[in-house]
Amino acid sequence: MALLDKYEPGDFFDEMFSAEGQVRPHYGALYERFQKLEHEEFEQRRTAVDAAFLRQGITFTVYSDEQGTERIFPFDLMPRIIPAAEWNKIEAGLIQRMKALNLFLKDIYSDQRIIKEKIVPAEEVLSAKHYRPEMVGVPVPKDIYIHICGSDMVRDREGTYFVLEDNGRCPSGVSYLLENRVAMKRAFPHLFSSVGVRPVDHYTQDLLSVLQYIAPPSSASDGPTVVLLTPGIYNSAYFEHSFLARQMGIQIVEGQDLVVQDKIVYMRTTKGLEKVDTIYRRLDDDFLDPKVFRKDSVLGVPGLVEAYRAGNVSLANAIGTGIADDKVVYKFVPDMIRFYLSEEPLLANVPTYLASDPKECEYIITHLEKLVVKSANESGGYGMLVGPASTASQRADFKEKILENPRNFIAQPTLNLSRHPSYVDGHFEGRHVDLRPYILCGEKISIVPGGLTRVALRKGSLVVNSSQGGGSKDTWVLYGDS
Repeated sequence: MALLDKYEPGDFFDEMFSAEGQVRPHYGALYERFQKLEHEEFEQRRTAVDAAFLRQGITFTVYSDEQGTERIFPFDLMPRIIPAAEWNKIEAGLIQRMKALNLFLKDIYSDQRIIKEKIVPAEEVLSAKHYRPEMVGVPVPKDIYIHICGSDMVRDREGTYFVLEDNGRCPSGVSYLLENRVAMKRAFPHLFSSVGVRPVDHYTQDLLSVLQYIAPPSSASDGPTVVLLTPGIYNSAYFEHSFLARQMGIQIVEGQDLVVQDKIVYMRTTKGLEKVDTIYRRLDDDFLDPKVFRKDSVLGVPGLVEAYRAGNVSLANAIGTGIADDKVVYKFVPDMIRFYLSEEPLLANVPTYLASDPKECEYIITHLEKLVVKSANESGGYGMLVGPASTASQRADFKEKILENPRNFIAQPTLNLSRHPSYVDGHFEGRHVDLRPYILCGEKISIVPGGLTRVALRKGSLVVNSSQGGGSKDTWVLYGDS
């Protein structure tokens, strides 16, 4: 029996099969190749990929797991495919969104026109956890606040794409995207050319170009010095930090490796101090500089913000971009697009209710069993209630939390997320997926073709985060539509 003979698409939008069970045209060549594979051969290739991930240390960290924190990131060998026409619409919508978010950040840290004209309520911005009043009036290089963004996208029962949230602080996961592609090329070396898959391996060079582009004018004539600032080896994304630094050919540093003198940042080296021009920081604002933010931070660099304000060092992403991650502010992104760009949004938001609005809060409280409730600033699948899968006790707990701090919660309808064939327990079953494309903003805005497809490997689960039992797939964007 062939690998996909018993696959059931179910009552969802299936990425590979139509409602009638027919293979979608852009999956045709892949389907034929997989149907020719014997189970034993497929298992051998899957085992070889897992072994390679183990050798390379492709892991993530689960802080709350008593059985140990380091895990191999689960990888599913059945790739997700996006045809060219579909991708072009996604790309245009994300570029539009990135332009609006950068204009919004520039505005709220300067004139605050969007607040004055009552497009976004002042209290929703000024009370946000990651709003940084210290950044008001501080210019940033090239007026770019978000240089690297990972916007999470989902599809509903009809196959319509929605943006679920924007990750504009320190978006993670791109290393898995790149390593997934390497793994697939090893497992199926001849399939890429026959299917016509666009490459992704230029991402790190594009990222380096962005970091060089925003460097201060005072950079050395032979090119700016760029470093990646990591919290250290115990951070959940340290594999990614070291991977990206290695791929870009730049130094990975911790706070103790940097020192500020006369408002200039230097890196300690065996040859003495070396001036640093751009810092790709994988460290939240709170920990960047104990002189300005958390005084107990031992991860940051004392004096870094002063050097930044003086224009002697550039940071990616800029300080204060976390407000664009706020799930309350997310609701207003379509309004930002209309306000700053005079355009209609090309990609829709998921309908969102704010608990800070008394009427919407009442609706949330009385419909908890139908809604997905999220904390405004949590990530990784934490601080979330999936109403249809919750217990009465969990709903009661969330009701109490919402009433105690309404500004910290939003709610959205429970979408029937699209599913994709995924290999589980020796056969293929449908599992829910999302998509995180990675957007770079420098001299131009570019998006690596595809993104990280995350898959909820637990049956029926809508939570795709690795910390909640999720895995990933390679994402193929085609040159054509089939």
